[in-house]
Amino acid sequence: MAVRIDGKAVAETVRNEVRDKTVLLDRERGIRPGLAVVLVGDDPASRIYVRGKKKACEQVGFLSRELTFSADVSEQELLDVVGSLNRDGDIHGILVQLPLPGHINSDLIVESIDPRKDVDGFHPYNVGKLFSGTSYHMSCTPRGIIELLDRYQVSIEGKEAVIVGRSAIVGKPLALMLLARHATITVCHTRTRDLPEVTRRADILVAAAGRPEMIRGDMVKEGAVVIDVGINRAESGKLLGDVAFAEVEPRASYITPVPGGVGPMTIAMLMVNTLNAASLIEER
Repeated sequence: MAVRIDGKAVAETVRNEVRDKTVLLDRERGIRPGLAVVLVGDDPASRIYVRGKKKACEQVGFLSRELTFSADVSEQELLDVVGSLNRDGDIHGILVQLPLPGHINSDLIVESIDPRKDVDGFHPYNVGKLFSGTSYHMSCTPRGIIELLDRYQVSIEGKEAVIVGRSAIVGKPLALMLLARHATITVCHTRTRDLPEVTRRADILVAAAGRPEMIRGDMVKEGAVVIDVGINRAESGKLLGDVAFAEVEPRASYITPVPGGVGPMTIAMLMVNTLNAASLIEER
């Protein structure tokens, strides 16, 4: 039976470490990290995420600023807001909560953020710099996956890693992060032929396709490490991952549950990125 990777417990440990380092940063250099979150519209999921980020900031001792706008805010208004935050010395991290309304060019807004304050790791500068391993900040969810593997002492070097899902938020950046740790990478997608044959090769299998329980027991090699990034809501209201947990758990060596696996790590790594950004921006 697999060891369940407790993302909630690891995230709490990471937040405690960030809180201790925040106290030290304030004491030694007079810097208190500040995170600004820009929220547009009334999307319920976005509001929940923003509330979680605000709570995490309070736990670690960050300055937290929330800027909310109605769904009809203009693109130029948002650009002006980001520009003002770029110049604000009290704000070290800027996060524009996605998705944005259809009349706003999300790419343009993200690209207007100072890459040093781009704590989501979505700016093209930071995405591009992943290739050389010199980005200011790495995307929070894939970075959280790496953190979970490290905390559970799962060796990455030399392993065959298969990622199901090629999104710009998880699949693609995670592939580069695992490659930097000397894994052999395969990224699967909707046009991958004979997906089960590919997934059965994986020493580390990451499911990030957004399809409930698509990874079945017979698609997983005995002893594989299985990381489930999916968060899908069934008609009953129950949260389901991309992995059929009951089928896969007996075959895996380690597995993340949903909820309580990868999810809590995203905000924890956002706190890590913001702490790092405070040092970066002060020294420029």
